[in-house]
Amino acid sequence: MTIETFIKKVIKKIRGGRVTLYPQSKPIGRVLLSYKTEPFFEFEKKEHIHTNIWECREITRIFLKLGYVVDVIDWYNEYFKPKRKYKYFFDLGLNSNMERIGSLLNKDCVKIFHATTSHWCFNNNAEQERLVYLQKRRDVNLVPRRTLVSALNIELADFATVLGNDVTESTYSFAKKKMYHIPLSTTHMYPFPENKDIDKAKKNFVWLGGVGMVHKGLDLVLEAFAKLPEYQLFVCGNVQKEKDFEKLYWNELYNTSNIKTLGKVDMGGDIFKNIAKTSIVLIYPSCSEGQSGAVVTCMHAGLIPVISYHSGVDVGDFGVILKENTVEEVENIVARIANMSNDELKKRSKEAWEYARKNHTRERFSKVFTKFVNMLEVENKDN
Repeated sequence: MTIETFIKKVIKKIRGGRVTLYPQSKPIGRVLLSYKTEPFFEFEKKEHIHTNIWECREITRIFLKLGYVVDVIDWYNEYFKPKRKYKYFFDLGLNSNMERIGSLLNKDCVKIFHATTSHWCFNNNAEQERLVYLQKRRDVNLVPRRTLVSALNIELADFATVLGNDVTESTYSFAKKKMYHIPLSTTHMYPFPENKDIDKAKKNFVWLGGVGMVHKGLDLVLEAFAKLPEYQLFVCGNVQKEKDFEKLYWNELYNTSNIKTLGKVDMGGDIFKNIAKTSIVLIYPSCSEGQSGAVVTCMHAGLIPVISYHSGVDVGDFGVILKENTVEEVENIVARIANMSNDELKKRSKEAWEYARKNHTRERFSKVFTKFVNMLEVENKDN
């Protein structure tokens, strides 16, 4: 057994408990963070894989800088019971820790729900609607893969932070809680592709996404491009992990000349960089997100976002919002974009890149989150 394998086994056991981090100065209180313990083990940082690795570390750093001891547990930890007094409880909310742990905390503890998705009820219903739409087109049922646990996170929280925009926030509006927008950071940044051959790139499109191919609209995009042989589609996602989807769309994925399925790609690798240099648009008709990391990363690479309303990213006048999220709408949008002038497409591409550079960076995340925590300190200075 290698040292790394041994350490991983130890970490697996540790995750039933907590990781405690101490400030350099004399502690002024304690914070309980229900998020991820993984980022605090050096060999598992993986900051290039998902934004939540760095963001979890940064949230902790901000509280430490203020002088708080920070106890970190995994959001899926079902066993931890608080035995200390906490000033703040910060919960990712993908499980029922706000309910389970919240009731065990000191009564003056300020509870913060960190929403990284749309509300579970909206999310689950949206995915079911997409599966029904697929059922009507293909006479088949596929397994839902983005179902969220039902929980009273927003109802029980004193405040909420949301990785998303007004669209994401609207799914929580019924609770009438104070919500603070925190901009998603990014795992990668790229120079603007000044020398891109727009005339060739305008015929090349990208779909890129994680788990939940139907949830994220790949079915719609595949069916549209199967009817558009003059345009190329690059599929970047681990479709092999969703065998029912892969079987249903095998012909489109592997036997259609204008569709190239690349599987999961490294966003910092040459394959993605070459795709971004030779393509012009990301098509991403997801049915529900908090704020899509795929969209943000592709904007950093200079791709024009053609996205659904509920992808949670603002795209101004440079992007396109899909209103119907149907196969027919995707077809029409592809043709419309391919007929835009090269100057217009380059302008939109540059504006998408500039917007991502201004609004979706680690520096921006840190600045906005620090401002939020400072606000908490002012409003709760007597606790």
